[in-house]
Amino acid sequence: MINWLRIGFSLLVLGLVTLVLLPVHLLAIRFGWRVSRRIPRIWHKVACWVLGIRVRVHGRIDRRRPLMLAANHASWQDILVLSSIADVVFIAKSEVKSWPVFGTLARWQQSVFVVREDKRRTGDQAREIGDRMAGGEIVVLFPEGTTSDGNRLLEVKSSLFGAAASAVPGSPTGMVHVQPVAIAYTGIHGMPMGRYSRPISAWPGDVELVPHLLDLMKAAAIEVDVSFGESIDYTAESNRKHVSATVEKRIRRMLSASLRGRPGA
Repeated sequence: MINWLRIGFSLLVLGLVTLVLLPVHLLAIRFGWRVSRRIPRIWHKVACWVLGIRVRVHGRIDRRRPLMLAANHASWQDILVLSSIADVVFIAKSEVKSWPVFGTLARWQQSVFVVREDKRRTGDQAREIGDRMAGGEIVVLFPEGTTSDGNRLLEVKSSLFGAAASAVPGSPTGMVHVQPVAIAYTGIHGMPMGRYSRPISAWPGDVELVPHLLDLMKAAAIEVDVSFGESIDYTAESNRKHVSATVEKRIRRMLSASLRGRPGA
């Protein structure tokens, strides 16, 4: 009974906050107000609070622009977590548009939706991402291309870094800064979260969303460590495979350290 009361309270708070912020946000998008980039961060901070997600940040986001954050991807919660830290936009696969709740949130956050199977649109999609970064927006890429079980980093796909290359021509400095980010779900109810407990927070693609969301809301006490690593400068001369290999190495190191209880090491 207590769990269901907590879920009801969480949904009520989130609903009220949405009713207040959404009209302002839609107007801000319509008229190009700068506050449109800040409102999602407020909403996601509240969402993390009501869901009991405690975020600990290690390191800091690079202040230079254009900036791409390359992060490991374990769950839909990654979006809540990163959005609560900074004003970011995401590169998402086109199917996300049709997802219940999260598709709507992704559109409100002005995510860039890509159709990976349509090679004819690759150039246009890369240019849109490049234009967004060149305009000063922080773009988040999940270079694994899918979600993991939260215990490891999957293979990083070098092809996805074409978005960084597309932003180089529009950069005043002739480079794009690619910053590795490790997101590690490390605790539950004040206790370390072992590999067998991590499915509470991780969301591999074969797990149904609604039961997973309910389990998370019942737990209401998840701890996540977010580590920002050293950026790589991507220029016109950069080799995409070398950049992706460096990003993969740095994410893997930070993720491993966090899962061993040594975040920031």
